[in-house]
Amino acid sequence: MTKPTDTDRLGSTARTDVLVVGAGLAGLHTATFLARQGHDVLLIDRRNSLAAAVRTTGIFVRKTLDDFPLPPEHLGPPIRRVVLYPPDLRRPVTLVSGRDEFRVGDMGPLYTATAATATAAGVRIVLGTRYAGRQGDTFHLLGRDGPTAVRARFVVGADGARSSVARDLALDRNRHLLVGAEEVFELAGHDEPPTFHCVLDPSLAPGYLAWVVNDGQHAHVGVAGYADRFPGGLRRTLQRFSASAPGMTAVNRPEAVERRGGPIPVGGVLRRIGCPDGLLVGDAAGAVSPLTAGGLDPCLRLSEFAAEILDHALRTGRPTALSAYDGAALRAAFRGRLTLRRGLAQVRTPTMAQAAFTLLRTPVGRAAASRVLFGDKSFPTPAR
Repeated sequence: MTKPTDTDRLGSTARTDVLVVGAGLAGLHTATFLARQGHDVLLIDRRNSLAAAVRTTGIFVRKTLDDFPLPPEHLGPPIRRVVLYPPDLRRPVTLVSGRDEFRVGDMGPLYTATAATATAAGVRIVLGTRYAGRQGDTFHLLGRDGPTAVRARFVVGADGARSSVARDLALDRNRHLLVGAEEVFELAGHDEPPTFHCVLDPSLAPGYLAWVVNDGQHAHVGVAGYADRFPGGLRRTLQRFSASAPGMTAVNRPEAVERRGGPIPVGGVLRRIGCPDGLLVGDAAGAVSPLTAGGLDPCLRLSEFAAEILDHALRTGRPTALSAYDGAALRAAFRGRLTLRRGLAQVRTPTMAQAAFTLLRTPVGRAAASRVLFGDKSFPTPAR
């Protein structure tokens, strides 16, 4: 298999072993693994810069940090402290782990560094290029130099919660979505310990939570929930929360902030995430925790499995090998979290959320919350 040489342009026609659509961590991780196995990989993204239009808060959990070689220079200080607040913000529950549990990635530079690693492995990365559909093994792209037809043996949909690749491959698509928005800005200096503040208030975050992540270097202030339950709209709700968010009273907030937002799939891993022509990874596959809405650990673990499956199919010449990429088998591990997701969705009033804290303040409630927040579970390891 030939090694690619073109890193930023395509001609009117092109060929590749694998076309990866979307240069988030899922797409970059899949592409890098395959290129290191000697396969020709073309990775496209509609953004002109991977440091632009970041959608994730970038919270990495301990298991991810233990198992994947993320660049430490693009990770914030460790966080051990989580504070849970009822709607009235009184008598919050503080949980402190004996271990470093979270680190927040500086996602723009982290994407850029990960893309450089992919390029060094041999991945051709073409930015400013949009996926426009397929006909058989020919995929149509629209880029800076006009339309391009790319012939690929397989396609990988790493193109987010509303995946166009999933549609074209007739695979399952995400139906159970939250929407989130946050503001991110640098901190001039802060004496408080790095803390993850979580507010459970359905009037601010219907079906989920509002948050402040303050690691001493950056602050992330956000809300997320079901789109049809924000009475004044998502952006207005974020403004309301930001004006009185916990953990921000001693912070000098700059006038200019980075704004992020987007859909969050919380229905669990989709059942049909692969077919003989390709497969889905990351948000496109629903690889997000239904309860915590964390997607970075699942996207990396599922991408690794996807790349192994594709490598086997390419080496054996058997597209049927992709039948082993089965979301239904993985979905069984999400039953408990899906049940908790349905329960959280039913907390519709501040009064209900306030009442839940009566249990949360007990030893049993605190232990349960600690298991969710500090537990050793990660995305289920697929059977190889």
